[in-house]
Amino acid sequence: MSSRTSEHGHLIMVLEDIMQLYRIETTYFLHKYLNARTRLAKRKVIDHAKRYSILKKIPTQVEHLDRLVHASDTDCIAKLRMDRNTFGRLCRILHARGCLRIGRCLGIEEQVAMFLGVLAHHDKNRVVKFHFLRSGANVSHIVHNVLCAILSLHSVLISKPTPVAVNNTDHRWKWIKGCLGALDGTHINVLVSNEDKPRYRTRKGQIATNTLAMCDRNMQFVYLLAGWEGCAGDSRILRDAVTRYNGFKVPQGCYYLCDNAYANSNGFLTPYRGVRYHLKEYGPGTESPQDPKEMFNMCHTKARNIIERAFAVLKMRWGILRSASFYPIETQIRLIMCCFLLHNFIRWEMEVDPVEMELDDADLAELGNTEENIGADYVNCVEPTAEWTQTREQLAMNIWMNR
Repeated sequence: MSSRTSEHGHLIMVLEDIMQLYRIETTYFLHKYLNARTRLAKRKVIDHAKRYSILKKIPTQVEHLDRLVHASDTDCIAKLRMDRNTFGRLCRILHARGCLRIGRCLGIEEQVAMFLGVLAHHDKNRVVKFHFLRSGANVSHIVHNVLCAILSLHSVLISKPTPVAVNNTDHRWKWIKGCLGALDGTHINVLVSNEDKPRYRTRKGQIATNTLAMCDRNMQFVYLLAGWEGCAGDSRILRDAVTRYNGFKVPQGCYYLCDNAYANSNGFLTPYRGVRYHLKEYGPGTESPQDPKEMFNMCHTKARNIIERAFAVLKMRWGILRSASFYPIETQIRLIMCCFLLHNFIRWEMEVDPVEMELDDADLAELGNTEENIGADYVNCVEPTAEWTQTREQLAMNIWMNR
């Protein structure tokens, strides 16, 4: 009877331990408990589970999330690069249209906050899991889910450009009727295998990817092509963007401003070569434009500077773009695309972009229209033509005569 009593008492103790582990709400420790061979090992599992109870983590997790997104706009902008209202709208659109789902112990706000922290400050996996009290595998899974949800909304988050109207009075754009915006390429550092480093090495020796982007007059991106190697030339990437299926479309009669790295062709207007161009060459203490070509170059650089400002704001906002990240190259490219899309969303929702205010020469871009371009004919090649050269000559003479 004594042996049966002892066995019965031991079984009761084991069942009490299992019920205690279920109250802690984890199956990981239950598996370790059942595999433990000695009573001492089982007791260590119970003590370890008590210290790392999910229920004990919840108050700390809620407090950290409240400090991020509910305390003040200042803290939210500093940590997540957007105010509380914009953050709430982003969470709602990702849940309603991006198919981002609420987890068993994870809300939409916490998932988006974790992902934005990775982009804004280039936080590593171990840093995120420390602050949010989550496992590394959970953090990796959340980053992937939010990334896919944002990329699925690319058709919504990409801006629609409008040409400069005839009655436009902005001093930067009134001379170039029909202009849709500006384009340029930017190098973003990436981490690749040793075999791929020669292809991604730029002329300055950095390992980077060359990203082509076009923006409108409001510093919102209307097209981007990421993933090209750093050694690829800008004109080659543009030619690929125009000729690929469902690629970059420029309506006939409209054009983008670009620098001399590209060809002066239909749909893409470049400045005159061998003529001073940059803004500092027309600054205080310098001569005013002396002929139509210099006048055209000055007007061209004032308007095309919008793409340089857009790249500056983009890289100031997202820290992950300022250094190589430890992800597979495919994931790095997708993160770059995600940064561009979120930049557009912030520019839409926030009346004043705090990151742009930090620029030394900050003057806010005008709020443009949201009409879509209409037309069936598009530019389908990037080749210099005599007709387009003549168009540039006429435009330069018109600016000079009406200066």
